[in-house]
Amino acid sequence: MRTLNRLLLTGLFAFTPLLTFAADEAVTADPDVTIRTEGDKTIQEYRQNGFLYAIKVTPKGAPPYFLVRADGTDANFIRSDQPDMLIPSWKIFEWK
Repeated sequence: MRTLNRLLLTGLFAFTPLLTFAADEAVTADPDVTIRTEGDKTIQEYRQNGFLYAIKVTPKGAPPYFLVRADGTDANFIRSDQPDMLIPSWKIFEWK
């Protein structure tokens, strides 16, 4: 019986760091929202675990609209209310 108790106690101490590590890596359910202003527009960026998945644009004096990912790539967004409208995303300069 004494050996069983020691094994259980040793197992508990062995798995405690793994449990705390798993708790730190848990996926958050709430999105991170970044709000910024560009000119007369308010832009809200929605991120889940660092992944940008939607952008809400609220122009002054106009109804808001959402830009959502078209196919999961980094720079390919479409308007949710007008999915056929193409949103240009050109790379003008790149420094390496």
